Amino acid sequence: MSRLQRVCRALALTGALVATCAGMPAASSAEEPKPVSVIVFPGGFNWPIWVAQEKGLFAAGGISVALVPTLGSAMQLVGMIDGKWDIAITALDNVVAYAVGQGEIPVGRQPDLFAFMGTDNGFLSIVAVPEVKRVAELKGRTVTVDALTTGYAFVLFDLLKRGGLNPGDYKVEIVGGVLQRWQDLHEKKHDATLLLSPFEVVAKAEGFHQLTRAIDVYHRYQGLVGAARRSWAKANREKVVAFIRGFSQAVDWLYDAKNREEAIAILRKNLPQMSPEVAAASYKVLLDPRTGFTRKVKFDVEGAKKVLELRSEYGKPHMALSDPLRFYDASYYNEAMRKGP
Repeated sequence: MSRLQRVCRALALTGALVATCAGMPAASSAEEPKPVSVIVFPGGFNWPIWVAQEKGLFAAGGISVALVPTLGSAMQLVGMIDGKWDIAITALDNVVAYAVGQGEIPVGRQPDLFAFMGTDNGFLSIVAVPEVKRVAELKGRTVTVDALTTGYAFVLFDLLKRGGLNPGDYKVEIVGGVLQRWQDLHEKKHDATLLLSPFEVVAKAEGFHQLTRAIDVYHRYQGLVGAARRSWAKANREKVVAFIRGFSQAVDWLYDAKNREEAIAILRKNLPQMSPEVAAASYKVLLDPRTGFTRKVKFDVEGAKKVLELRSEYGKPHMALSDPLRFYDASYYNEAMRKGP
């Protein structure tokens, strides 16, 4: 089976190719919901979107969300800049990188990407093959990234540095998004990578080692965000507001303990290969009151400063970045919160 075939099969198993609102109640009004395409990395961190589809929370706002899976940050961000998709759930660092001209692929123009909400603190962990139990043991081994200049690469490099490894102490290979990185790690093609929850839950269940968590080191870090082009958002303000509100309501629903069993059922419906035990463990990780999904999808300004700090240190060409509000527009979020929880 070719690599492309394996990736496509894996994407299908994640449920990411189901770009529909299957099972979503019909809109109450005669007007059809307005379509919104959302490009995402496959994985359990899309849980709030699946809930919002399943429970009709997007439909209540007059939109229908179709998910598009991405193989990596370059595909996702360049496609967004080219107007192929409406919204991206992507790392804030990706948005910043392309906005300041440090993206993996030159785009030849000034992108107008911005973030309009935050969803988590990154859910980031270095995970290694069973033979490696400490960061220092990665010396002389190979780690993988989505891209060298985006896709959380700087978090990986920084955590390795804090663990005593400098550039040159290890080899780096570009593999792609978190699903592809986990597949290659699982097959022991490489020795370690940065995974997003709940991939580390799956990994630990299979004997791999979680070496360090970014949140334990940084304490505040703005991970995934909702992002769009400013021009598109201005012309489709009601869609952005409806997306924020529906996503936020889905997070509230997930945190309600009485919904636990149904929530896990929705997770496993979209990730049919996930065992009940891993699903239960994922629930604890993704809905941890301290480090789980961000309540009210509030953008973490202090966490965003950490993103800029790392990019200022590791990004090329070098530039000092300090103002996270340059890459965030709160007006959509504020309107969504005024309209409801």
